[in-house]
Amino acid sequence: MPSPWSRSIGRLVVVCGALCSASACSDPVLEPVELPPGMHDPHYPALFINKDVDVLFVIDNSGSMTEEQAMLAAGIGAFFEVLERPDVAANYRIAFTTTDDGNPWCSDTTPEAGQLQLSSCRSRPEEFVFPDPVIDPVGDACSEHCPEAWAEIETLPTTVWGDDQAAPRPWMERIDGATNLPKGLSTVQAFQCLAPQGIVGCGFESPLEAMWKALRRSATDGDPAQGFVRDDAILSVVIVTDEIDCSDNDAAESMFLPEGNRVFWSDPDAEAPTSAVCWNAGVLCEGLGTYDDCRSIDLDVDGNEVAADDAEELAALRPVSRYVQALQDLENYKQRITPDQEVLVSVIGGFASDGSVTYADAVDDPTFQSDFGIGPGCESANGRAVPPVRMRELAEAFAVGNARNLFSVCDDGPSWSASLATIAQNIAAQIRPTCFPACVADFEPDTPDTLEPSCRFVQEAPQPDGSFEETVVLPCEADRSLPEGEDVCFVMLVEDERSEFCAEIGFNLELEFVRREGVAVPPGTAMTGECNLSDDRETDCPEL
Repeated sequence: MPSPWSRSIGRLVVVCGALCSASACSDPVLEPVELPPGMHDPHYPALFINKDVDVLFVIDNSGSMTEEQAMLAAGIGAFFEVLERPDVAANYRIAFTTTDDGNPWCSDTTPEAGQLQLSSCRSRPEEFVFPDPVIDPVGDACSEHCPEAWAEIETLPTTVWGDDQAAPRPWMERIDGATNLPKGLSTVQAFQCLAPQGIVGCGFESPLEAMWKALRRSATDGDPAQGFVRDDAILSVVIVTDEIDCSDNDAAESMFLPEGNRVFWSDPDAEAPTSAVCWNAGVLCEGLGTYDDCRSIDLDVDGNEVAADDAEELAALRPVSRYVQALQDLENYKQRITPDQEVLVSVIGGFASDGSVTYADAVDDPTFQSDFGIGPGCESANGRAVPPVRMRELAEAFAVGNARNLFSVCDDGPSWSASLATIAQNIAAQIRPTCFPACVADFEPDTPDTLEPSCRFVQEAPQPDGSFEETVVLPCEADRSLPEGEDVCFVMLVEDERSEFCAEIGFNLELEFVRREGVAVPPGTAMTGECNLSDDRETDCPEL
């Protein structure tokens, strides 16, 4: 019998991304390392596999958000069910910030300005008290879903790239089945305690600027958020609000002050500004009454349109292009590591249940019209929400195919579960299976109905002294469980076992690497492998 390595050999390497932390690296990158003899076409693509996911929730913490925060907590189980499915097994981090970026009219709030927030809502009861509440906010948004036993939550110490000192981080994570949460606290329960941000934040919400600052903090040395966004990870931004974006330019703050320019006020004689200032300063609608369309516009404090090149400096509201460009730069950088990876943006806001949006004046409710500059985009027993324009445009700029990314904040509880599951499905769709990037040979030609590849893999893990520990990776057991005493094994998927992704490309072998739950992989770990290649690719891989 000839040696299984006597024929043409295909080689690959699976390497952890450049910014994997010690607790976060899990075979994200798959690429061919050399062109083996026997390949008929040298132009095999570099294929990348990445299960790392960073999710930033930007949550409105203004006075009208009690019910919405409660429904977010109630429905989040459907989100985690998708991310933790065996066929997804995402290595995720989840962080929270608020929509309070500060405003000259909100002198009594403590703006987070994009700081990551990680504390149990049970420890912050004062943040859930609003003057003359119709319902008990603490009971609705926090204690109904967060038990008193978790009044204090501190994450377990972990390291991030560039900081080898283990420390508690201001985010929750689950990497290779192991979390940074206290023993006994599930990911769903943790989210339900950590996500409610209270209702004492500024009523001039700035979700886009808060997002921008949170992402910038992640790249700032010394900030607690440093390292949250991993270079190789899928990034998903989820904004939850019932109002529009009011990310104002600091130089234009006088538009909110009674002694300032009142050109954007609905009532120039009013004692105080309303959210209509934000609508009038940043939105242009076409049509009458019920509008054909509304779009963002860059106006200065006097109401004059400014050129796109001057908008960053002169526009009363920060231009939407500021946020599109920031996310596009991130996406472009990530695609240098993982081709075709998309940054994802979702908005749970003032949309209809199907994600559509209607812009119409509130002719039957002059108070609402004066307060917000437009009629409600949706309404329910829990209240009404303003139809967003600037956030909608950002989400549309990062739409992926026909995947839905606009959802209604007015929906009932079960619908929130469906919306959150869809957001998670969009993330899961970014996780690519591991196709072996060549046409492998059938090592057992006597069984022509079944492809039986011959492959071997070695894991190379860096050690503190600079050396590498090599481990031969064994095949998984028939039930895909780990062999006794092993922390990693591999499964070879062929024919109908392959994912649709690998099958459509035409590769006839797909790989799965199964790791023992809770066993972290050192950053820089590489998985090298060899498989016998086919001498007749046209027959064995006709679609390749």
